[in-house]
Parts: sequence; structure tokens; C-alpha cells
Amino acid sequence: MGGPWIKLGWRNLGRNKRRTIITAIGLGCGYFAVVFMVGWAEGLKAEMVENGTGLLTGQIQIHSDDYRPERSLYDTIGGAEGADVEALLAAVAADPEVAAAAPRVYAGGLISSGASTSAGMLLGIDPEREPKVSRILTGLTEGRLPYAGANELLLGSEMARQLEVAPGGEVVVVAPAADGSMGNDLFVVSGIFRSGLSEVDASHALLPIDSLQRLVALEPSRVHEIAIATADPWLASEAATRLEQALSTFGPALEIEPWTRLQPEMLDYITLLDSWYWIILVIVFTIALFGVANTMLMATFERRREFAVMLALGTTPVQVVATVVWEALALGVLSLLAGALLTFPLMLWWSQAPPDMSFLYGDITMFGALMRPVLRVEIEPAPSLWSAGALLLTALVAAIYPAAHAARTPPADTLSGL
Repeated sequence: MGGPWIKLGWRNLGRNKRRTIITAIGLGCGYFAVVFMVGWAEGLKAEMVENGTGLLTGQIQIHSDDYRPERSLYDTIGGAEGADVEALLAAVAADPEVAAAAPRVYAGGLISSGASTSAGMLLGIDPEREPKVSRILTGLTEGRLPYAGANELLLGSEMARQLEVAPGGEVVVVAPAADGSMGNDLFVVSGIFRSGLSEVDASHALLPIDSLQRLVALEPSRVHEIAIATADPWLASEAATRLEQALSTFGPALEIEPWTRLQPEMLDYITLLDSWYWIILVIVFTIALFGVANTMLMATFERRREFAVMLALGTTPVQVVATVVWEALALGVLSLLAGALLTFPLMLWWSQAPPDMSFLYGDITMFGALMRPVLRVEIEPAPSLWSAGALLLTALVAAIYPAAHAARTPPADTLSGL
């Protein structure tokens, strides 16, 4: 099946250069279409995960196993006695996939300014650790971050608008406390943040964690959550499994949840995207299959006298099939080279400078994640390799019928003109 038939197959591509070039460009464009669409879907997945977990959630969260879903003020890590928060953070940071971790305290309360009152979520954060875990503080649009221990807070932009308060203004915060009393105090608005998610901007106020603990009568050892950022979001589940073993000595049972369980709807959408890859590949290369088959059939029809001479001189049908198959494989290789020359420079440029579509769409939210309106693509080796294999397989499958047709050419009738 090899030997001179390989050389003959390559040479046959030059018989009709225009047809060969058009077919190679068509197959190359099909290769580009598959790789680009998969790369774009991977970029969409990466944007969704990075934005959905990076804004506030984190890639992993640690709570008391009684905390969710009610999120009671009393269900802190370590129970009523609390936990050694610094030791817990150190144990978390020891995992190789953990990039940063930050403690949080949550409480529901009322925020008032003059005659205006707004109900919202009070989130106690560590101003130094939180920026390493989430991007919520990077959305500061006015003022500055609150100082640790100070009666200062950040308001979401929509809440600040409803309360008609600006940085430097004062608000009264009222919240149920863990000792059964009603905590209330006067806070200065140090700044205003905008997350891009209207529900967050209208309902969240960020306070230094010790200030909120003081307001709701929680000891410094009592926190509701440890939010964790991992170096690679896709390895969060593996890191969570390791942390379950590493943190087993810290008081009552802990719930350690990666983003895949915290936001299952996002994982479902990503799984759906993955399933579309094969559909895209089958559609594109099925269309290409008929184009290549048509080209090969025309080529073999034009050379039927040549095949008749070969068969009359003793060439076996199997060797005729080998000639056509090697020609198709050569066409596939040529198409793959053309597709690679088109695909990878464009993909590399596109990944470094994704087109920004914000002038058309503005902010886009999906499954609670703020999506950047950019056409981001990710370059993944695996899709490029199996797309290349699919292209070569398409060329070979497309050659089966033309090769069989050429092998059945009757020498006597063809050469006699019948």
C-alpha cells in the first residue's frame, strides 16, 4: 500500500491545481471553524468561571456544616466557642493549590440615612486579605476602603443612591446580635463600590470584619466563612477534597464546598458546552466530507483511462485503491497545513487582544456572574489535535467510494471508448 503509490498520490494533486487549492482551502477553513468555535466556547467557560467565582464567591468556601442554607448568625465555624482563625487560615494556605484565603462574617440588617432606610446584607471582610480572594473591592468608584476596626463601611452604588448618601456621610446600622440584643451603631460611609450586578449593588454593605463582629456580638474567633481562591479554578474540587482531610481536627464538622457544588447551574452549563463540541465537529466535517468526495470522484472520473491502462498492465485493484487513498491523504495533509497557517496565528492574536463588544452590549450577566463582553478564545491543544485527526479521517473516508469506483474500471471497455 506504500512505496510508489504514496509518491503517485502526491503527484496527482498537481494535475488540477485550482481544484486542489480550492478543496484544501475549504477543508482548512473547516478546521479553523472547529478550532475557533471550540476555543471561543472555552473562552466563554473561562470567563464564566473566573467572573462567577472571582467577584465574591471564591473557588472554595468553608462553613460550619449547619450554616447553609439557612445562614444563621449563630452557626459559626467551630460552633459557639469559635475556632483559631489564624491557625485555620494557615492550614488552608498550606495546600499547594490555594492562592489565598480570607475570613468573613455575615449578618442581615437595616441601614438608615435621614428618612431613608434600606435592608441589606452586612458582610464583614478583612480589608487586607479579601482583595486576594475576590474582586469585590476593586469596584470601588468613590472614596476609599474602610480601616480595620473603624466604624466605617462601603455601600453598593444602588444602595447608596437609595439612601442618598455619599462618601463621608453617616448611616445608622441596626442588626440582630448573637447575644439576643439588637446591635446598632453609627457608621461613616468611607466609599461606594459597584460590582456590576444590580442585586449585589443594591443589597450589600461591606464592613471591616472586627467592626461587624462587635456590632453583632460575635467573638473574634467566630466567623461564618473562609473564602478561598485557588491558582486554577478547575482544580478546586481536588483542593477541597484535600482540605477535608487537612482540616478534620478543627472542632465540629466543617462543610468544604468547591464552586462546582456552590454553583451547580454554572457547572451544568459548562457540561452542556462540552457536549456541543462533538456536534460542531460532526456538522463541519460532514459538510467537508461531501466536498472532498465530490472532488475525488471528479478526479477519478477524469483519469478513468489512466486507471484502465494501469489495470491492463497488471496493477491490482488494491494498488489502484492505494493510489486514490494516498492522494486523499495528501490532500488532507495539505489542507491541515493550510488550516494551521490560518488558525494558529489568528487564534494567538485573538487570545492576546480579544475584541471588546461592550460598546454594543454593556454589562452581561449569566448565572449570577458578570461577564465581560469580549470575544475571548482559549488555545487548547486537545481540540486542535482531535480536529486535525477528524480532518484527515474525513479525507480518507471521502476517498473510499471514488477509490472503489476507480478499482472497478473495466480496462477493455474504457480503452475501446465504450
